[in-house]
Amino acid sequence: MCGNIASVALWCVAVDFRTFLMSRVVGGLSEGNVQLATAIAADISDDSQRGSTMAMVGACFSIAFTFGPALGAWLASFTTFSANPFATAAGFSLFLIVVETIYLYYRLPETKPSSSPGRAGHKETPTTQAKVHTNAPYLLNVVHFLFLLPFSGMEFSLPFLITSVLYPNHQSPSKLNGRLLGFVGLVASILQGSVVRRLPPLTIVQIGVVSCTLAFFLLSQVQTTPQLYGAGALLAVTSATVVTGLNSLGSFETGESNRGEVLGALRSWGQFGRALGPIVFCSIFWWLGREVAYQIGGACMLAVVGIVFGALKAPVISRAK
Repeated sequence: MCGNIASVALWCVAVDFRTFLMSRVVGGLSEGNVQLATAIAADISDDSQRGSTMAMVGACFSIAFTFGPALGAWLASFTTFSANPFATAAGFSLFLIVVETIYLYYRLPETKPSSSPGRAGHKETPTTQAKVHTNAPYLLNVVHFLFLLPFSGMEFSLPFLITSVLYPNHQSPSKLNGRLLGFVGLVASILQGSVVRRLPPLTIVQIGVVSCTLAFFLLSQVQTTPQLYGAGALLAVTSATVVTGLNSLGSFETGESNRGEVLGALRSWGQFGRALGPIVFCSIFWWLGREVAYQIGGACMLAVVGIVFGALKAPVISRAK
């Protein structure tokens, strides 16, 4: 959280691109708190509650990503300092993060202490037990990377698709893009808070990758606004399911001592795909055209579908007594 405070503080005073870029670098280096929240959710839930808890965490993120950009756009309309038109939005973000940090400092307990007190006068000897994996962590890492590589690239290409291909003469393509993203975020949050939390984690991953594949092939041919929103609905299903399901599956492959390590590695591989995806996919979009780019993305997702249905297994979930 201190890194997030430093990142937004730099954004508040960013009057040149270098300072703004440094703000984003610091913010990127401070993203571990996202996976820490997932690890905490795994700590406080048993096997039977794991999928539901992860879905609720995902729903919170979806709600934030739905309303956060709209709030930021509204705050950006107020110019506090002419040298930085976004200082008002940055200042309000800094206020929220400081309040959150104070709240966490006083209200968030340690969910897994480093040591447990033993009986008086008795020193307990830790035992090491080999973990038998249902889905090897490296396989989940590969799936996360291969999924987010095309998916994140497709996300970044949507403004290009709307502006240059579908509605080049529209008066405000940015509004259409904003409405589409808001629609995706809202539907995803509703799904996570209702349907997703009741389904097994492997099932929701399977639903998500199939939905994403269909969205790619639909986007390669979409010509109208209803078709665009149809693809958006498929993307909402994807956003609500895949990452949440992979986090749930990953949490079953950890012990109490390495939960943060395993889930952190899972997120790192996903972030690696998220970093490469926009560069690769948007380059193909501009060099070879919309249809080829989305068809290649769809083919990549078919490979992910094959891995998910052919290699991943449903974990054995023990019911709480």
